[in-house]
Amino acid sequence: MEAIVYLLRFAFDALLMILIIRIWLQWVKADFYNPLSQFIVKASNPLVVPLRRIIPGLGGLDLATLLVAYVVATLKFVTLAAIAGESLGVLAFYIGLLVLVKQAGFLLFIMMIIMAIMSWVVQGYNATLMVLSQLTEPFLNPIRKIIPNLGGLDLSMLVAFLAMNVINILLSNSLPYWGAL
Repeated sequence: MEAIVYLLRFAFDALLMILIIRIWLQWVKADFYNPLSQFIVKASNPLVVPLRRIIPGLGGLDLATLLVAYVVATLKFVTLAAIAGESLGVLAFYIGLLVLVKQAGFLLFIMMIIMAIMSWVVQGYNATLMVLSQLTEPFLNPIRKIIPNLGGLDLSMLVAFLAMNVINILLSNSLPYWGAL
């Protein structure tokens, strides 16, 4: 049973990450012709395109993709709870929102770690690093305005990691199920 739960969690998380990145790519107006962007769009099109005909965007935000991501996040927790023999009822809609928020934060964390490692290894232009940079700029730029570059050392990621961990700790103490998501 553990293997099935692990595989289900992996499948839901992978799909949720693809959907969140799609929303993010459109929000920051990242390079659409980048191979990573193309993969994200093509992988999520079967779920998103039918809904985009019905649900329009709003101010640059793709509401159809956001709705699909919310449904996937809710289904993830409902499915895992059903396998564990628990019933959530109306609480599932609230938990779906929590799953979506936590997954987006985790994704931002992973992107920043990948960027940090790639900055040590990759020399010159790299398409993946460029898209990751475009995706994280809205979060790192406000920090860079407060903490200047210290002799070529950018501490904005370290401050962002600390802030994200503090937020995660505060939310885990105040919101039900946060630690289980």
